[in-house]
Amino acid sequence: MISRRDFIKNWAVCGAGAFLFTEATPRLRAVPAEGILDPARIRKYVTELVVPSVMPRDGRDKDVDHYTIGVRQFRQQVLPPGLPATTVWGYGAVTDRGTFGYPARTIEAEHGWPVRVRWVNQLLDRRGRYLPHLLPVDPTLHWANPPGGASGRDMCPMFTSTPGPYTGPVPIVTHLHGGHNTEESDGYAEAWYLPDALDVPRQHAVAGSFYDEFKNIFEKRFGEHWGRGDAVFQYANGDRATTMWYHDHALGITRLNVYAGMAGFYLLRGGPADFPDGVLPGPAPRPGDPPGKRYYEIPILIQDRSFKTDGSLFYPAGRTFFDGFKGPYIPRSDIPPIWNPEFFGKVMVTNGRTWPVLHVEPRRYRFRFLNGCNSRFLVLKIVADPAARRPAAPALAFWQLGSDGGFLPDPVQRDQVLAAPAERADVIVDFGAVPVGTELYLINEGPDAPFRGGTAGRDFAPADPKTSGQVMKFVVGPLRTADTTTSPGSLTLPAFTPLGAATRTRQVSLNEEMSARLSGVGPSAALLGTLDQNGKPVPLRWGDPVTEDPKLKATEIWEIRNTTKDAHPIHIHEVQFQVVGRQRAGQTTRPPEPGENGFKDTVIAYPNDITRVEMTFGQAGRYLWHCHILEHEDNEMMRPYRVVPS
Repeated sequence: MISRRDFIKNWAVCGAGAFLFTEATPRLRAVPAEGILDPARIRKYVTELVVPSVMPRDGRDKDVDHYTIGVRQFRQQVLPPGLPATTVWGYGAVTDRGTFGYPARTIEAEHGWPVRVRWVNQLLDRRGRYLPHLLPVDPTLHWANPPGGASGRDMCPMFTSTPGPYTGPVPIVTHLHGGHNTEESDGYAEAWYLPDALDVPRQHAVAGSFYDEFKNIFEKRFGEHWGRGDAVFQYANGDRATTMWYHDHALGITRLNVYAGMAGFYLLRGGPADFPDGVLPGPAPRPGDPPGKRYYEIPILIQDRSFKTDGSLFYPAGRTFFDGFKGPYIPRSDIPPIWNPEFFGKVMVTNGRTWPVLHVEPRRYRFRFLNGCNSRFLVLKIVADPAARRPAAPALAFWQLGSDGGFLPDPVQRDQVLAAPAERADVIVDFGAVPVGTELYLINEGPDAPFRGGTAGRDFAPADPKTSGQVMKFVVGPLRTADTTTSPGSLTLPAFTPLGAATRTRQVSLNEEMSARLSGVGPSAALLGTLDQNGKPVPLRWGDPVTEDPKLKATEIWEIRNTTKDAHPIHIHEVQFQVVGRQRAGQTTRPPEPGENGFKDTVIAYPNDITRVEMTFGQAGRYLWHCHILEHEDNEMMRPYRVVPS
């Protein structure tokens, strides 16, 4: 390995110059097309939608809820019965193996009541040896890089020839997406850690560059020790009641860890921003619920996946899958050999099952939608015919009550819901006037390609109506109990207080990088950055010095200039912001879209637009902002920012 100082001096050649690496890895092998399960062979709507149960806690002590949650490998029937089970990764209570699942059980939190979680990396076999990744890890990216040791971790390793996938122990670190987290509990990408395995190679780093620093901060603040292979985070839960989610955030492999199954809901309830004037549909799952209990508030995680014929997850093992580029790679080019700029699975998976069905009553339901896809934007509708010509006429409307940061100022009636990766939509759907026996379908009219804005059927081709254009089915059955909920149009939502005037405006940029060595080949990476005095983008990489350093308690507007051809969902950690508006050169400012006029933590930045968001920075520390297309986040489209004391 070269020294860290020499590496930093030669930082710009990452992926482009002379590469040196010592670990022996297999050569790249692509999965043949015939090894992929044809989506047409997968029966739809034969499996009941799984409603995630509540994660059991260890106990409640000194006004804190305690959890010990591990990540393990297990097999789950994601595909319908009759097809093979799928090996996945997921979270669960360490003391109860029956609680592990994909998606994970829901953490139910109360406003003002802290939650403390010991997150344990249990990616081990029965003998205590580490498990390699289920999916192909590109070791040429700027990633956690455990083989680099303490001096070479969290960087782009150097190779003399094109390597195969990394096959060593897998780093993880969990992020509570949407939380107002202190830095040591935020799931910082360089605070990862390996499992406490018997066979971790001696030269490997067992934790990321910031793990020890954050461990010391946490132990001094709360007096609880972090152990080998785990980290303890505490969430204050002082935010507005809302739908959050937790998922992995390890540097350079988030796309793979989340795709493998590491995701779950975190629902924060109570406080002054909960309890609208009116009755919402319920109940939601609670601890100790008996089997078969009916729920009228349901979290719904939507993801796209592909599978091999043996039931295992398929994810591309080489760049060829994306654009047919067969090289040259290292040492004659700067194109990563395994990383794909985006990935779109053809099989829709909802709450861990392919194309499930939900039997509903003719009454109102509250659905908390989460787009958990790696790259895919969703345009959701409820229709009568799933194979109808797109765009299809909606059969039922959505009444949106909330978004990423809790309730909106007022309910919004919508025929469709656009959700970028990581965005949430809290909606009511009223089946009250639908005849018993009716079948309705939740469909997706977003594209099977990068999203650029516009309308399905006019500006882009919608998803394949036979596969990725279908999500789940509703079958209306008889009414079991009277519906006493309030009509959504008559609800008065909790008082909404907008942010005050901003004291500073920052300009940042979204950029795409083509190969510096091969003409017309790319992208080789996606990047964030700033703008110079002439308004020209200045792309920056993950390892460049911090350029965004807001003062504690400051309120700022960030102008996000998208110089690429695609839309990007931009997520800013630690804050909930308000969308001010969007503007294209020579045009007037457009106001926020319906459903965007509350608080948000993820915003769609459209091509050629300046997207303005306003936020107040409430906690000092080191955080992240990044694109939530996970393939982009994992290859340079993520930057640290630091909130500094006033």
